[in-house]
Amino acid sequence: MTITTPTVPARRRWAGLAVLSASVLLVVMDMTVLNVALPAISADLRPESIELLWMVDAYALVLSGLLVTVSALGDRWGRKRMLMTGFAVFGLASTAVLAADSPLEVIAVRALLGVGGAMIMPSTLSMIRNLFTDPAERAKALGVWSAMAAVGAALGPLVAGVLLEHFSWHAAFLVNVPVMVLAIGFGLFLLPESKNPRPGRWDALATLLSMAGMVALVYAIKNFGKYGLTSPGALVASVVAVVALGWFAVRCLRRPDPLLELRLFRSAPFSAGVVTALITSIAMASVLLLLAQWMQLVQGYGPLEAGVRLLPAALAAVIASPLAPSLAARIGARTVLAGGLALTGVAFLLLFVVPGTLGYWTVAVALTLVGLGNGSLAIASATIMSGSPPVKSGSAAAIEETSYELGGALGVAVLGSVAAAAYRSEVTYSGPGAGVVRESLGGALDVAKEMGAAGGRLAEQATEAFTNSLILTSGVAALLLGVGALVVWWLTPRNLDLSAADHH
Repeated sequence: MTITTPTVPARRRWAGLAVLSASVLLVVMDMTVLNVALPAISADLRPESIELLWMVDAYALVLSGLLVTVSALGDRWGRKRMLMTGFAVFGLASTAVLAADSPLEVIAVRALLGVGGAMIMPSTLSMIRNLFTDPAERAKALGVWSAMAAVGAALGPLVAGVLLEHFSWHAAFLVNVPVMVLAIGFGLFLLPESKNPRPGRWDALATLLSMAGMVALVYAIKNFGKYGLTSPGALVASVVAVVALGWFAVRCLRRPDPLLELRLFRSAPFSAGVVTALITSIAMASVLLLLAQWMQLVQGYGPLEAGVRLLPAALAAVIASPLAPSLAARIGARTVLAGGLALTGVAFLLLFVVPGTLGYWTVAVALTLVGLGNGSLAIASATIMSGSPPVKSGSAAAIEETSYELGGALGVAVLGSVAAAAYRSEVTYSGPGAGVVRESLGGALDVAKEMGAAGGRLAEQATEAFTNSLILTSGVAALLLGVGALVVWWLTPRNLDLSAADHH
């Protein structure tokens, strides 16, 4: 079976990649921009705690719930059409913020951005799979794609810092609009259409099961992290997730034309790529979030200064990602995949073992190693996409993006809980506002300010406890990455050659 993708001239292929990479850069950047802008939104709209929680979670819940369905629709309807629609939805949602003057309206905008993001992210990967039919060329293209994702993550805090210094929080949304307009204009001209010529019957029940199961799973993970293992809402959501996703998996495995091709996991390279993406995302989401807070609350940097100091990871990834395919051709894809995880693990281990007070230069070296290690994500994408037939590229892209989403949620929930427990264990304050003090470092510093001169000791104890929790969590992340490296080494064939014909 062949897909309906015409051969595309080389110049147009790489120009098309520029459009795809720019859209990914913006979507990834937008996540970070909005996280940094939340304090300004909170100060302006005064949301209740539950509303603030939904402002943060609406994007991830909608995105994760729609990934499978939207990718399957793209395989049938056309991946270019889906991508262009995603650009339009993302741009319209960003424009709608001008009319948002309440927390509920901001939540609605975030949810609509999640719809657009679900259309954009897997579509870019599946289109790269079909634009670049030569495996070696595709690996290079995915290296560029990965580098742009890293740049987006780094630019987010910088852009947010600049925008919030000169404009209202609305600007954090509106910056998307001109880029989306340009993406639609260039995308219509440069990108070819592709789809599965024989997609089979649409499975409505599987669609509902995937949406309910993924939303419930992400919701459960997030709430277990926030409220503990006894949270009634998280327990109910976890039961819904197990039942819905279990039923969904059985249904997909039994059908000849499933909504999501789970049989792709029979390919060892495909599974190795997914594990690499998942483990990296778990470790990165938690430790980098803690580092951003440490820089601002412990070191006293502003959002823009903290963004600049997080740049070593992105700069190193920008260098490493495009070079990763050439390195894999020399020393083997297995070595690069497992070695990338191991190097990221060494970076976090550095934060754990370096004696004395943790300082920025130790962090800068660790961030550089993290960026170099993350270059292996380009090879992870290449093994995932080349480990699937072209007609199933939507399923492959959905699985990869889902691994990143679940990894991020798991990292913040599980390793975030480790950090919170470590922080609380070292804070012995029992005076007024003790609950707030034990909840977060930001709360502790607010209470310390209200205590006047007597608050100095509390602030010192809380910042030391937070720093120690960061160090401990880094050690746990290093251990997880080390185990992940061994698993990926075992899964990946020794002679895997990404420049050879596709393996599926």
